[in-house]
Amino acid sequence: MYRMLVKNKSGELEKMRYSLANLDAYEWVWIDLSSSRKEEAADLFRYYRFHPLAVEDCLDSINQRPKVDFFDEYMFLVIYALKENYLMEELDIFVNERFIITYHQKAIKEINEIWENAADSLADTPIDILHQLIDKVVDEYFPKAYDIEEKLNALEENADLLSIKELMNHLYDLRMIIFRIRRVILPMNDLLYRITHTEKMTLISEKQYYFNDVYDHLLKLREMIEGYRDFSADLRDNYMSVSSNNMNETIMALTIITTIFMPLSFIAGLYGMNFSFMPMAGWRNGFWYVMIVMGISAVLMVIFFKAKGWLFRARAYRRSKE
Repeated sequence: MYRMLVKNKSGELEKMRYSLANLDAYEWVWIDLSSSRKEEAADLFRYYRFHPLAVEDCLDSINQRPKVDFFDEYMFLVIYALKENYLMEELDIFVNERFIITYHQKAIKEINEIWENAADSLADTPIDILHQLIDKVVDEYFPKAYDIEEKLNALEENADLLSIKELMNHLYDLRMIIFRIRRVILPMNDLLYRITHTEKMTLISEKQYYFNDVYDHLLKLREMIEGYRDFSADLRDNYMSVSSNNMNETIMALTIITTIFMPLSFIAGLYGMNFSFMPMAGWRNGFWYVMIVMGISAVLMVIFFKAKGWLFRARAYRRSKE
């Protein structure tokens, strides 16, 4: 889908049918390209004579790292919008004082909202549109970040009484989302820093306070994501400690049972040998004597283990409805 918003000589914003003819007749234009066909965007990029490296980064199917490149007459940016399913959608932007061109392969909600409200947004220059785009994209990260915080708190409280395995599976899914967002937030932080400190575009310096505000939002978002990463790491360590403790308790119980039966197995094996002459082999009540000895051995070992505190130990972790 191609669409074009222009500011005519009278200073009014007007939505026009997409065309490469007479673009110089307007004060500035915003051309939004939403298409997976790269050939359709190539004509527009050739018209503005964009650098081949910028065009390659824009049309490359491999997701680029968020960045900003300054060329002689324009600026090229790569940012990412966060969708409802925590997936990222790449947004490529070419901008100078005469145009702003946005390219994305799939629909992005933030662009549609700004496009529909452009006439009421007091956008005087393409830099104003750029600020609104970046600000809107960054603001949409916060609801998703708060959702992650609520999910982490729910995993910590475990009100649904999930097992350790289920908790670990949910936690690893959340950590994947956290790291996915973090890989975008950190370079976008650097991107805004370069924009706010550049001297190559005078329009940027005139709007520096607006971009500084977005930079502050990114700093806060970065601190939140870093905190979630540390919190999830602590939860993971706690779950692993609980799982390891439960396993140790199980192994200890099995070891105690095995140890109790070791002398019993020895006595049974000793008198189970098929020799003709063995001590006490001819005793009439020998079987009962052996059983009594085996019983006394088992009771003595149970008393010994209980005295050591190895038997009937309270479990370190017990899920309770309370």
